[in-house]
Amino acid sequence: MKIVDGLRYTANHEWVLVDGESARIGITDHAQDALGTIVYVGLPEVGATVAGGALMAEVESSKTMSDIYSPISGSVVLVNEALVASPGLLNTDPFGAGWLVEVQMSYDETLEGLLTADEYRSLTA
Repeated sequence: MKIVDGLRYTANHEWVLVDGESARIGITDHAQDALGTIVYVGLPEVGATVAGGALMAEVESSKTMSDIYSPISGSVVLVNEALVASPGLLNTDPFGAGWLVEVQMSYDETLEGLLTADEYRSLTA
């Protein structure tokens, strides 16, 4: 299972890449593996407000439907439109081409409560 150093993680198996005031969000290799073949991704609209810990997106696989929760609060500034046509990108490249959304973080947003790569490795070991 691949875990990328330099990202932050949630216990619900989402990852966050912070770049200044924005953050790119996706699901982990562990999550995509547990879901199986992903056949549908429902993403929020650009401009939507997301709250840390609240429902942000949904993923349907050959096994189940799964809710994806936002690890941070802010406003959606970009969605990965490629996932609409090719949801399997979440299976083949969850840390690259399979990212979900980019969020402009709220002014008071902190990364407290998010796991480091080493903490996430311990959680999934």
